[in-house]
Amino acid sequence: MQVRTCWIRIAKRTMRWIAAIAGFFLIFIFPRDIEARTEAKRSIDLNDVYLSKVNQRRLPTEVVPISYHVELEPFIGNDKFNGRVSIDVTWTDISDTIVLNAHPDLAITNYNVKIIQASFEEREKGLPLMDVNVARVSRRNQWQSSYAIYLEQMLKNGSSCEINLAFTGNLTTDETSGLFRHEYSDSNGKKHSFVATNLRLDNAQTVFPCMDEPPYKAAFKLSVLRPKNMTALSNTPLELITDSTEDPNLVWDHFELTPQISTYQLALIVSDFQNISPTQEINEMDGRKLKINVWGRKEFLDSLSDVPDKVVRIINYLQDYFNSSIVLPKLDLVAVPSYGATKASDSWGLMFFKESELSSPSIWNTAYELIYQWIGQYITPFRWSDAPVNKALNSFLASMTTVNVRIDRVLFVYTRRIKKLIREATCLLQLNPDEMEGKWPMTMLYSLYYEFGKFEPFSRVGGIRNEATSAKTELVFRMFNYTLGKDLFQKGVRNFIRQNSEENQRTFFADDIYSRLNDVAAEMDILPNGLTVNSIAGPWTNRDRVPLVTVIREYETQTITLSQKVYLREAARASAPKVSYEWDIPIVMMSQEKLEFQAPCRLWLTKGIKAKNLTDIANENQFIIVNPEEIGMFPVNYDSCNWKMLSQYLQGPDRERIPVLTRAKLLHDSWNLAYSGELCFGIALNMTLFLKEERSHVVWEPVFMMIDHIGRRIEGFDVYPKFEAYIRTLLKPLYEELNKTIEQNEPSWKTHMRGMAKNFLCRAGYEPCVNEARDQYKKWLTDKEPDKGNPVANEFICPVFKWGSEEEWEFGLQRVINFPQNSPERKQNERTYLLKSLAGCPKDTYKIERLLNVTILDQNGNFTDSDIQLIFVTLSGGAAGYTTLLNFLTDNWDTVKQRFEDKKHLWYRMIESATSSFTCQKGLDLVHKLYESHSEEFPPDLMNEKTSKTEIKEWNEKNLPVIDAWLMENLPKEELKIIQAYAVNTTTPLSVELEF
Repeated sequence: MQVRTCWIRIAKRTMRWIAAIAGFFLIFIFPRDIEARTEAKRSIDLNDVYLSKVNQRRLPTEVVPISYHVELEPFIGNDKFNGRVSIDVTWTDISDTIVLNAHPDLAITNYNVKIIQASFEEREKGLPLMDVNVARVSRRNQWQSSYAIYLEQMLKNGSSCEINLAFTGNLTTDETSGLFRHEYSDSNGKKHSFVATNLRLDNAQTVFPCMDEPPYKAAFKLSVLRPKNMTALSNTPLELITDSTEDPNLVWDHFELTPQISTYQLALIVSDFQNISPTQEINEMDGRKLKINVWGRKEFLDSLSDVPDKVVRIINYLQDYFNSSIVLPKLDLVAVPSYGATKASDSWGLMFFKESELSSPSIWNTAYELIYQWIGQYITPFRWSDAPVNKALNSFLASMTTVNVRIDRVLFVYTRRIKKLIREATCLLQLNPDEMEGKWPMTMLYSLYYEFGKFEPFSRVGGIRNEATSAKTELVFRMFNYTLGKDLFQKGVRNFIRQNSEENQRTFFADDIYSRLNDVAAEMDILPNGLTVNSIAGPWTNRDRVPLVTVIREYETQTITLSQKVYLREAARASAPKVSYEWDIPIVMMSQEKLEFQAPCRLWLTKGIKAKNLTDIANENQFIIVNPEEIGMFPVNYDSCNWKMLSQYLQGPDRERIPVLTRAKLLHDSWNLAYSGELCFGIALNMTLFLKEERSHVVWEPVFMMIDHIGRRIEGFDVYPKFEAYIRTLLKPLYEELNKTIEQNEPSWKTHMRGMAKNFLCRAGYEPCVNEARDQYKKWLTDKEPDKGNPVANEFICPVFKWGSEEEWEFGLQRVINFPQNSPERKQNERTYLLKSLAGCPKDTYKIERLLNVTILDQNGNFTDSDIQLIFVTLSGGAAGYTTLLNFLTDNWDTVKQRFEDKKHLWYRMIESATSSFTCQKGLDLVHKLYESHSEEFPPDLMNEKTSKTEIKEWNEKNLPVIDAWLMENLPKEELKIIQAYAVNTTTPLSVELEF
């Protein structure tokens, strides 16, 4: 212990010299109105944000930390730990109070304060260093975790003190936060315990008293008392080991001094884990060669064997991209058993992962976390509110890293086939959704387009707004990477890291990255006059809308006219104010002759310009494509001639010359523009004809969504069976080809696409699918004890209930009624799925009527109020459901109202489900007729503009005849004969023959 005490004194002397400079600097970085700043999300990553922690009171700014020395003893038993902390602080303004964060469960058992440096004023006057005394300490409002030390003297700007505190805390055992203790069992059943930290958000204050806010950076010395048979890891390398004076089985590990870090960045793990090292080398950078180790429990190391070299490849790429090392000399990655945090803990120099995440072959996830070593740890957000930009930038860089690391690996292994492999590798972003963790751009864009095209974005699920904002911001970075050019974008990112790392606190604000990108853009004069990266980015990231760009070609004059307006997939309500947003939009064009995009964008459609006229880039017999690869976050509409040329080319032999993302974009844009009324549905349907030869799952992905969206809109009309027939003709070749070869280790996209094709074929009545489902269902139907279990896979249930017999459906109903309660073999979610399928799958009215009679009129006691509400909600999802429910409600109004007299929530839910989904005029007429008969009994505000006759009538009149005519022309004759033969049996009570 004497050695340790001496070591502490030496370490403190080396740290105190920065106190005066840091104190002076902090006067400027901490504004006096810090408590009035925008309430910020308290997380480096959006997944960790909790609203309960957003509105906490900020610490006073008169006293700031310079350094900590933390000593922890986590193995004292009884799920407790002891600790001591010595904090050097400096005064930025006159004050007699030191306020720290200390969780109420952290018991502070001893304290003292001594002055180590006089104020600037006192030093100038040559006054001697005076003692300082503590008047009292107190816990301010405990919910704030605030611990205040009141001094007897006022200290002035430049004064420095050393605060010494001893404390006892609780190890967390039920979650992965603070200082936690977990254990794992080996193959012999022996238990192994370990201790680790996760100090994200404000969990540092549960471990030691500190100033637990991101801008309060300080240098840390960490010492931990551990068993001799275990290993301790922290942010920095181990510097010194000393024996314990109290227990011969314990030793003290002392780690090197960290650079200045925030409290949440401090990390520690003490375990019996073992490590493996890479076989490849990290390139030297900044005069350093980073040491990599991957740690895990002994029996799991084989699963981690490929991880070290993967990390080396990623780190080498990132060092080169950033032109910077992570500055620290080592990086440890640990696979932690039963790690329960929502994301990896990527503390600087020490990272904790779930075992499954670290052992995964995915590059994206590992790259995403490693990027935080630079942006998030080396430099950090100044406030939690700056963190979303951090996440978005890192997510984009991870996607870029994944593609380029894969390319480098492919080239290394297969140098003889360079040309072909580059083409294949550059498609990895689109062709491997597992690798990209669902981040390939089109997937993100689809959901954004649908949400931002609504009349009221996020009106139903407000909680996804933050994630949508992050996704938008990521796509904005992608846009700048294309429009500025990869080299300039990289230079801007490098400047962002270097300039912010040169500052004493190594912090950044959200707007800083745009400023650095703007600096390099200005050097090259790459943006039009008056535009900056900052001004461009703002509207893209802050608005819950995207623009629609319309491209009209004048073929005789060889000119193009570009214009923009707000994209709305849903028609605006008559009473809504008109939205006239404008954006600065990068315009990238490709011609049929040159289907490539390389150079930075020089053409912008800027705010305030109603229309921009350009010289055409192609002759009258060639198409053009604007915004290929979704460079910008906006759909594009063309004149009918250009759409026609695109459709014809896509059906030709050179279709694949158009890149896969661009093919997907053209298909997606055309259908959504038709849905919103901007494009003729005949053109949109023509754009699907090339799908007969298309096999890329990236192109097919939007097709399934479009089938669903359009199908729901036209269900209940006579055109719908024809639409189903077209879906069968479209999907059948794809499905049959995918079914020819089913391999055990096939790519997940193939399994996914086969499942989606089968699902939609079954819904459309594809006979082999229906027969297979009924054959599987027969196993259950003939089971002597059918309530003991369900031998039928879920995928077969819905086709049977939709296309099967009344007997098959009735059997399912009885299984719900007789479902065993409190059975360990049967799970309640089985019953829920079966009930939803009984309500949502049938196309026959009598099945739905039977369900409503049993549950509502007969009041069968086996159905709870939750079951009934589930039935109503499910029925509202299909025409057969909500039309049957409306008729049932109309015929039994008084009986049903009395049934739900004391259950208004069910009564209102039933009325809403029965009346709010109609898209045909006959249905709307019946809704209004019911409303006129019982207007005083309707729920308030239910009959609103959502059921606007005019809007729906206009959509139907404009689109249904076009869809019907196109299908009549393009459907195989045999399909039309089947539909005509089947038309005798009406599938829904409101089937109409294009009546409005």
